[in-house]
Amino acid sequence: MYSFLLSVCALILGYIFYGKYLAKVIDPDIYKVTPAYSKTDGVDFMPLPTWKVFMIQFLNIAGTGPIFGALMGAKFGPACYLWIVFGCIFAGATHDYLAAMLSLKDDGASLPQIVGKYLGKGAQNVMLVFTMILMLLVGAVFAYSPASILGDVMASGDNLKTVTMMWVLIIFGYYIIATMLPISKVIGKVYPVFSVALIFMAIALMIGLLIKWPTIPEFWDGLSNLGAKEGLSGLDAQTIFPCLFITVACGAISGFHATQSPMMARCIKNEHLGRPCFYGAMITEGIIALVWAALGSYFVFDGGWQELGASINAGSPVVVKAISIGWLGVFGGVLAVLGVVVAPITSGDTAFRSARLIVADALNIDQKPIMKRLMVSVPLFVISALILWYSLADADGFNLIWRYFGWANQTLAIFTLWAITVYLYKNKSGLKYLITMIPACFMTSVCITYISVQKIGFNLPMSWSPWIGIITFVISAILFFVWKSKSAKSVE
Repeated sequence: MYSFLLSVCALILGYIFYGKYLAKVIDPDIYKVTPAYSKTDGVDFMPLPTWKVFMIQFLNIAGTGPIFGALMGAKFGPACYLWIVFGCIFAGATHDYLAAMLSLKDDGASLPQIVGKYLGKGAQNVMLVFTMILMLLVGAVFAYSPASILGDVMASGDNLKTVTMMWVLIIFGYYIIATMLPISKVIGKVYPVFSVALIFMAIALMIGLLIKWPTIPEFWDGLSNLGAKEGLSGLDAQTIFPCLFITVACGAISGFHATQSPMMARCIKNEHLGRPCFYGAMITEGIIALVWAALGSYFVFDGGWQELGASINAGSPVVVKAISIGWLGVFGGVLAVLGVVVAPITSGDTAFRSARLIVADALNIDQKPIMKRLMVSVPLFVISALILWYSLADADGFNLIWRYFGWANQTLAIFTLWAITVYLYKNKSGLKYLITMIPACFMTSVCITYISVQKIGFNLPMSWSPWIGIITFVISAILFFVWKSKSAKSVE
């Protein structure tokens, strides 16, 4: 528990000090008219109260990842806490905040447009394809995961699959409405209500941890795959590098978040509000991830629930239900489960909304007429539904989609980090580009190593991971400095 509390304190201090430093680096222009006013269209561009921008951004990014990802990351013990803390402060929150600020400074540009501006047209096209794939995967994953939780709470046995699929259809129906209507009509009204359940869940479970004060692994117990050491069912001997950094994504850094930041950059009233709305939202998500990582550690390693090892490894809703109701009783547990359910739903709807905006920006399709919104949106919903249907047809299909989603999500973060690095190099003095260059090199090494050693990729020996990672990191840094040198000469 001491490691958990130290980690929570570190995240708060990271927001206070490092967040303030980043604000000085990016230098918000408090006098500049934001896109919310300069491009108001009553649909996607409109000024919203700051607290609403924060809550929408927070709920957009707090999907299944900081809950299921943190539960699955619990097998790595205290190393999971370290990744959440350092990942949030120096990578994830930095990534989300600076992506939003670049969008603000470029009239609300979408993520592929930002990448294209700083990395070139080729990178923009690759980014566009990657972004759309990720948005469709998010739509499928974040529809099924809350539906499976609701199905598990409301049914059992033969009825479980039927009830789950019923909820999938209901959630998709909500996604269609939220994607099509102006952002103030649905998202701006229901998110504050949803946020109450999500905040209650996090606070109630954290209080439960403090009251119980369980004996869970501490930093000084070692940094390794504790699931493998304890021999728990389903917690296989994955190495910390690169598996931890893909497993715990949304609680530390997530490429998906940078697709959401421009959407809220179109609604913020002043550039100086970016730090609390974007950096602050990611730090808040990191605290939620820490709570679930600690809960996973307790129930796997100290609570005697060894039979849940396989479920945690798969991110099963069984674990969420057991933890919430087991600790908070039926009433409190239902509220906590509701908080867990709304997190992915409120990421799924804005994933489709972001996808609509990205396609519209790429093809220059005006989104004010509702028929043009339908023209863009309907194919997206159909493709996402087909992905989900295909994945559920196979026994391991959903887990396979989750693994591809995790890798694609972190790969998307690479593009954003490199684009921000180029911006910092070109527009800021000194070595400020190192703020994102180092995380960019690290995440590049993580993603290339992961796809190299996993079955979904090239299936190379896992023992090669450290060498692949080191070589990739070094090559990434060398290529950047080669580009930097050529760029400096071309200016001369």
